[in-house]
Order: sequence, then C-alpha cells, then structure tokens
Amino acid sequence: MIKKCDHKGCNKAGTCRAPKSRALLGYWYFCPEHAGEYNKNWNFYADMSPEEIEADWEREVFGAASKDKDTANAAAADYARFINDFLTGRSAFDQAPKPKSLPSKVIAALKAFDLPVAASWREIGAAYRAAAKKYHPDTAKNKKTATVEFARISDAYAVLKNYYKK
Repeated sequence: MIKKCDHKGCNKAGTCRAPKSRALLGYWYFCPEHAGEYNKNWNFYADMSPEEIEADWEREVFGAASKDKDTANAAAADYARFINDFLTGRSAFDQAPKPKSLPSKVIAALKAFDLPVAASWREIGAAYRAAAKKYHPDTAKNKKTATVEFARISDAYAVLKNYYKK
C-alpha cells in the first residue's frame, strides 16, 4: 500500500521511509524530495551529551559491557592470549591450513569443469550453467558430441551436488 507523503501540504506518494526517533520504532513516509530535506536536518544524536554519544558509539561498535565480572575477565584473558599467540607465534598464523583430501570422483568432476579443488558452490554452479548452454543437444551444432559432453557434465554436476549436499 502506498501512503501519502507525511510532509504537511504534500500530495505526492510517500515512498521513502524516515525514522521518527532514535529508537527506530516509528517511521514517517515522505516523497523523495521531502525525505532528502528531512534527512539533511535530522540528527540521530540530538539531545545527547558528548559522553552519551561516546557510550552509545562504544556499545554499538564493541557490544554491551558484560555485567558479570568473571565473564568479562575471561573474555579479556582470552583476547590477551590470542594477541600474545599472534605476536609471539606469527609463523603459526601465516601457515595455510592443509587442504582436506577430496574423493577422486569429486576431483574428476571438478576437472570436468576446469575448476580448482577450492572452488565454491557458486563457481561450480556458474561453470555448470555455462557448459550446459554450450553442450545442450537442442542448441549445439554438433549433436553427437554435444550429447556425450552434456551427459558427462551432467554426471559431474550430480557428483558435486551429492558431495556438497545441495
């Protein structure tokens, strides 16, 4: 449902939503012209002291402070351990994780699409669609080789689909 612009005297469609307050519980609906005017003049931090603004910013960036001292101390100790390990054991962070070994069927299926072992599902899908367009028997020029190739890529895609549980 399209609403009328909430600006006084405007009869245009209110297609732009603008918050009524910092709590973001209610919204005005303005036409693009009045939405721009409203946004230019609206201050999210109006009626807040600099200390309140800083506290709000820290809460948004770092999360709410833990009220439980033990939880806060454990989190701080965990972070300090991470930083210490990072600084003193840099070589461990720089080592790439060992790739998991894939079944030979999956590797062969990836090779059918000329994809690396680390290919994402999105890359696999894109490669399959491109090959399917190229080798589909209804659109290919050489029907005999197209049928064989289409069956080969369809089988490879089925293997990958099964392996990635899609």
